[in-house]
Amino acid sequence: MAEYQHIRVDRTDDVVRITMDRAARRNSLSAEHLAELLTAFREVAASDAVGVVLAGEGPVFSAGHDFADVAARDLEGVRDLLTLCTDLMRTIESVPQVVIARVHGLATAAGCQLMASCDLAVAAEEAAFALPGGKGGWFCHTPAVPVARAIGRKRLMEMALTGDAVDARTAEQWGLVNRVVPLAELDDAVDELMRRATRGSRAGKALGKQTIYAQLDRPEADAYGIAVEVMAAASQTPAAKEGMSSFLEKRPPVWTD
Repeated sequence: MAEYQHIRVDRTDDVVRITMDRAARRNSLSAEHLAELLTAFREVAASDAVGVVLAGEGPVFSAGHDFADVAARDLEGVRDLLTLCTDLMRTIESVPQVVIARVHGLATAAGCQLMASCDLAVAAEEAAFALPGGKGGWFCHTPAVPVARAIGRKRLMEMALTGDAVDARTAEQWGLVNRVVPLAELDDAVDELMRRATRGSRAGKALGKQTIYAQLDRPEADAYGIAVEVMAAASQTPAAKEGMSSFLEKRPPVWTD
């Protein structure tokens, strides 16, 4: 693993925990911070880990882009920063591991984007979520992309246009997070969801995750076209054959991947 300044990377058994450790800057996403996160996710993707927990140190999960970094850049520089951020978000979606965001506090702007780009999210009751650009001068154009896909148009427009924070229970009702629990139970809830989400074939799940993201926002006919071809091909993999054989033979499956 690489050495990092802004994050910590730890592994317990088959799960890697990536912790944003820039509490003094509210885990704001400077170019250096984004680059470290991208490197860490790429390293985990190449490993035999089955899951990743993304967490934040300090009172805030992430306050979004670091304005000190943004304000010092010209147009090309900001474009490069946003491209780096987008590369991170798409990498989180593409890694074969299950990625769960552990949200203990405020996730705002690109911090909310980061959380929404994870496969699953568990939030503490104290957490809140915001796209504050709507009440400022720099609209949350890119953060709105994964949030819209999680909660739908009308709720996204409310968050984006008002800029107001959404509390954790509302975020759960809207589908922005999977679970809301007391802060003292947050780690246990993350571990329990990770355990259930990583059961079965690692290879089969990785292909399933990749296919879901590929078809998710396409017209239904296109989505079925993708899903049919992938599912047909996947039926011939060792994982699928073992899953079907164990079911037919009424025995526990043995996963070799």
